[in-house]
Amino acid sequence: MHEHHLTVPRTARYHTLGDAANARAIWIVLHGYGQLARYFLRKFEGMEDGLLIAAPEGLSRFYTDEAHSRVGATWMTREDRAHEIEDQITYLDALADVLLGTTGEFPLNVLGFSQGVATACRWSLQGRTTIHRMVIWAGGLPPEAGPEQLHSAWNKLDLHLVLGSHDQYAGDNELQAQSARLRMAKVPHQVHRFQGGHELEQGMLARLLMG
Repeated sequence: MHEHHLTVPRTARYHTLGDAANARAIWIVLHGYGQLARYFLRKFEGMEDGLLIAAPEGLSRFYTDEAHSRVGATWMTREDRAHEIEDQITYLDALADVLLGTTGEFPLNVLGFSQGVATACRWSLQGRTTIHRMVIWAGGLPPEAGPEQLHSAWNKLDLHLVLGSHDQYAGDNELQAQSARLRMAKVPHQVHRFQGGHELEQGMLARLLMG
């Protein structure tokens, strides 16, 4: 048996909030595992004044319940991992080109939530899009990124780490380990905590989007 790969056209879906004509900045926000972009973007409603907020959807969808009544999306799995990463970076670079073409040369920012964090990080490390601010919310840095790569790509990035006080998937130890990893790479960053779980907290979210 021999494994082969074939690159094919693929239709990707994304949803937006805000008026591109009046935007002073763009936010691309990446959902977590098993979410759909349109539901994830609802968390940002009411915060789009002066912004264009775009939520792309992961390229792989699946049923999340036995009755096949609910659908979610994922950014990748461990299967054929390298190609999954290449495809998502190509996808997000193409989306950034489209959005920047509608607004002009405005700052482009990225927020990754949960599984979307690793996707956001890999895109910023390997893609060709210049990112001004990145928010890492309730997710982990990709394990393959070393200190030299992090420093080279992120030493001028406005980087923020966010975690809830009762997040069921990560706690203080994980957050401190990520911060230590960034300090070792000499990457400036800010750490934010809020009272809550594995979720987007509205007050914190608004401050980071508008700040």
